[in-house]
Amino acid sequence: MLGASVGLALGTALNHYMLNLFGPPLIAEFGWSRSQFALVGSLGLLSMLFMPIAGRFADKVGTRVAATVGFAILPPCYFLLSIMTGDIRIFYAILLLKNVIGILTTTFVFSRVVVERFERARGLALACLLSGPPLAGAIAAPLIGGVIENEGWRTAYQVMAVVSALGGLTAVLLVGRGNKRTALATRPQRMNWSELRSLARQPVFLLMIGGMFFCNLPQVLVSSQMNLMLMDNGASAAFATALVSLYAICVILGRFVSGWALDRVPPHYVAIVALGLPTLGYLALATTIDARWVLAGAIALVGLAQGAETDVGAILTSRKFDMAHYSFIFSLMMTSLGIASALGSILLSVTLATSESFNPFLIFSGIITLAGAACFYLTGRYHAPHEPAGEPA
Repeated sequence: MLGASVGLALGTALNHYMLNLFGPPLIAEFGWSRSQFALVGSLGLLSMLFMPIAGRFADKVGTRVAATVGFAILPPCYFLLSIMTGDIRIFYAILLLKNVIGILTTTFVFSRVVVERFERARGLALACLLSGPPLAGAIAAPLIGGVIENEGWRTAYQVMAVVSALGGLTAVLLVGRGNKRTALATRPQRMNWSELRSLARQPVFLLMIGGMFFCNLPQVLVSSQMNLMLMDNGASAAFATALVSLYAICVILGRFVSGWALDRVPPHYVAIVALGLPTLGYLALATTIDARWVLAGAIALVGLAQGAETDVGAILTSRKFDMAHYSFIFSLMMTSLGIASALGSILLSVTLATSESFNPFLIFSGIITLAGAACFYLTGRYHAPHEPAGEPA
């Protein structure tokens, strides 16, 4: 559990919280536009093509080997970012490389450690695991922000390279080789085209894909644009950085609440409550009220719900499908997440270029997030093929 948590926290997910901090200094030094920087999230469209391949790879070789490959590329990428000269195409290329190989340090790899070993408290165990990245974000945001302010963004990227290298080594050593009996029981068999077509026609699978997609279209706002969005709403740079930490803390709190709930009530009930919260937050940020308590409250609401769809998706994948194909099927969920995030980045770039305001995208985000919550809620109407018809979903 500890090894998986460290690996997930200090893998590519760490950049989800840090990219916000690098946006303003990079734009200021190189003269990039906000719409150009917003396109960073669209790189996920290309990296997502490799997600199912990575999921199948993780099913075959296990968490330890997959994570080793992923962590081998992250520190060099952070170092290359620290020596950029201003060509934004180079920036895009480095991030693309980091995203493609770095997906082997993400949830569909490390959550396998948990779902193989926990049953009755699987929701809470996943909450512990998935709290690693926001906890690391809450601690690292002010520290990396201080390095950027005092030493510059280049030094900050070099610090992230060292942290990533040490985190990867720690994770691989702690995870170990795994339990041989568990590994044999979950060894993947070949999945033929007939089975893939059958999977694609299952309503519960399609609703999970849709839920992941709709809930993560606004992801760009918290992955790379939070500081810029908050400063556009009148927040100072220092207060915006503080809200990044608040966001991360709320993500941790929300994960434990949703994890606790998932062990006690059906996932679709958890989804409609937890994933409906960001709607209020996004719409509040779109108003003309820029009081600190409004900004903090809106970010808190978004943070409390952030990642709940991943908890719900992991639980549904482990309960509804064969564990031998867990990483592959869950990687398809994460592919939907990544594509949505990338498309959201493109949409935000277009709206910023035409309106110079985050408000149109914020209103859209509130509506589409509610649609995603509804998709997850509707999974409660369907049963897995292997479940008795009278058993609750």
